[in-house]
Amino acid sequence: MPQAYTNYYLESLQELDALPKENKPRLLLHACCGPCSCFPLTFLCPHFEVTIYFNNSNIYPQTEYERRLGELKKFLGYFERDYGYHVNLIVTSYDNENYNKDLEPYAALPEGQERCFICYRKRMGEAYDYAEKNGYDYFTTVMTISRQKDSQILNQIGKELEAKHTKTKYFYSDFKKAKGIDVAREMRIHYDLYNQLYCGCKYTYAKGLAKAKEKGIDWKG
Repeated sequence: MPQAYTNYYLESLQELDALPKENKPRLLLHACCGPCSCFPLTFLCPHFEVTIYFNNSNIYPQTEYERRLGELKKFLGYFERDYGYHVNLIVTSYDNENYNKDLEPYAALPEGQERCFICYRKRMGEAYDYAEKNGYDYFTTVMTISRQKDSQILNQIGKELEAKHTKTKYFYSDFKKAKGIDVAREMRIHYDLYNQLYCGCKYTYAKGLAKAKEKGIDWKG
């Protein structure tokens, strides 16, 4: 994991500035939900032909998975209508039981530790493999928009994955910077997108239930 702080937002701007001005490169974007996709798409689509890759078998229960996927599809319709960019969506099969086999040994760890890093690596690695096999110029993830996720760690994982891929570059990002997190919140509210109460995995599901109770929300995932 990274030791020294790197300004990945600045790196993202430098990369955008170096892109060709005529033919847009193709970028595969791992996305976990609609709200987290809002600002990254506004940031990326002027510069790339973006396709979203939704491979999130970590989400528990399946009703929550389907709800988040549904909200993403809804948002992509609004996004094309209001911003003029069509974003293709690739959805992989859902298999929470098998997905969790690698995470189960770390079940007792709190959120934000090794279990989460394994989860990031699994989903980003699978999506990166798809990008390389299908001729995408770049790969990245929306997850750096989240306050609950360390962008230094996510980008370090991206760097490690890039070293294993010879054709597809990793796009370094910190989407929450420069008020990106504020724009994302405004867009979520504007489009009335479902605001999830927990990260998504079964290990944080109880946290979602507790938050729903605290807020007086009738929610069971």
